[in-house]
Amino acid sequence: MKKEQHIESPIFDETQPHQIHAPSFKGTGMHMQPPFVNKHGVVIGDSKYHSPNSPLNQWSENTDPSVMAGKEWVHPTNDIGWNTAENRELLEAKKRPQAAPFMHPDKDVGYGQD
Repeated sequence: MKKEQHIESPIFDETQPHQIHAPSFKGTGMHMQPPFVNKHGVVIGDSKYHSPNSPLNQWSENTDPSVMAGKEWVHPTNDIGWNTAENRELLEAKKRPQAAPFMHPDKDVGYGQD
């Protein structure tokens, strides 16, 4: 039986503060997933992109980029694709609406002020 490998996770409060434009998954119902090791022995999702077995560390003009194709090379929550405007909108749409600030739940303090 293979011993589970501990990988340092860059997750803090459902976001990744080390990435300047990383979205927050807080309130979306989605939870940040820890990094994992794929079947090729490459760490995926640690934000370091430095695994000894990674094709990125052995790249040459003879390397076929398709060797890094497929779901095993993509982390579900720590992927650069989440930083795009389209995917950030998907996350924002999953968040529960927040009450407007300075609103009283049963008093309309603006009534008759206009």
